[in-house]
Amino acid sequence: MDAADRAARIVRKVVETLKPGFAVRLWTGERIGPASGPVLAINDQDIVWQLVRRPTFSTLVEMWISKTVDIEDGTLFDFYALPSQGKLKTKLKSLPKLAILRDLPMVLFSRKQMTARSDLSGRKPFVSGSNKEAIQHHYDISNDFYRLFLDERMVYSCGYFQDFANGIDQAQVDKLDHICRKLRLKPGERLLDIGCGWGAMLIHAAKHYGVVGHGVSLSQAQTDLARERIRAEGLEDRITIEIKSYAELSGSFDKISSIGMFEHLGLANHAAYFSAVHRLLKPGGIYLHHAITRRSKGDIRKTLRKGPEYKALIKYIFPGGELDTIGMTLGNLEAHGFLAYDVENLREHYGRTCRLWAERLNARFDEAVAEVGEPKARLWLLYLTGCSITFERGSAQIFQTVATRRARGPSGLPPTRADLYR
Repeated sequence: MDAADRAARIVRKVVETLKPGFAVRLWTGERIGPASGPVLAINDQDIVWQLVRRPTFSTLVEMWISKTVDIEDGTLFDFYALPSQGKLKTKLKSLPKLAILRDLPMVLFSRKQMTARSDLSGRKPFVSGSNKEAIQHHYDISNDFYRLFLDERMVYSCGYFQDFANGIDQAQVDKLDHICRKLRLKPGERLLDIGCGWGAMLIHAAKHYGVVGHGVSLSQAQTDLARERIRAEGLEDRITIEIKSYAELSGSFDKISSIGMFEHLGLANHAAYFSAVHRLLKPGGIYLHHAITRRSKGDIRKTLRKGPEYKALIKYIFPGGELDTIGMTLGNLEAHGFLAYDVENLREHYGRTCRLWAERLNARFDEAVAEVGEPKARLWLLYLTGCSITFERGSAQIFQTVATRRARGPSGLPPTRADLYR
């Protein structure tokens, strides 16, 4: 019996013991498990060597990227929807360890083949805070790639579903308007959008609320397209965008929005960030803070511990990114001269947003491969699907927090939220 046969026997024993509830197809063509439903395809005997050498979540990600493992007759969401088959830890204790160990040496020392790997990780991903290089790692992939799955305005943040049956285009228009109403924008006011992306927020606010907008970004690709869109809308006299850090800004603004950029800052930079926003916002001005958070676990060390999925997300998708908790956000706002007035959890909205993004990318997967290559297209499909599942499970949250720069006297905000839903 050669190494490939022994590797197949190891996988067969594992699958038959764990009974995962889905079928597994080996590189030999053999199918193990149910005759119908989604299939986990193992395309390379190298899977055994890889998992033994480095049994980490990142190894699983790399095997997905390289297509060592794939899915047939279904999607990643189909696997997530399968009913639980019991506790994995309990099943692992039942594995025939001695039989597996007898086959391992030949598998580990044969190494007749090695699946090619694509290094898609960011540079120095685990530092605190995303520098310009890290931002470009994520956002300067290709505008055409993002067009494949984003809405027509290319809004790359959580949508707002007045009805969960709504499509992504409607949800993003409603989100932009929801934010404009929360900011209580008025004609002639100066609005700063920190991390303005492809300019959708500034364009919507200028067209529908009459503001004068300014945006900052560290992404060249996003800024180039945002400026094209501003010119196409005839708003060059009302909106300006520059490639600059928020820390380099000067001036005074009536309202400030930060939509989906705070996650890039890193915990080490939060104090400097809130101090800068306070400096740039007029007394009594409104700041809208839209950001993903992690769940507090009481003990700060436990709260800030990065699990395997979190580490993989930072390594491959958001180098330097870190999440705080909603409690940390509110504490920082108060400590830096703000008064918090409204906090809204949009967790289910982001779960739905990411699911639609993943489905749209999957539907145009061949185009994505042509644009960025199959390894990166597979990575992003995994990332968007994983994010959707994370929010659907409640493992992560996303909040919109409305705060004002503290000033004596009335806030100027309406007495109720009724104006948001008129």
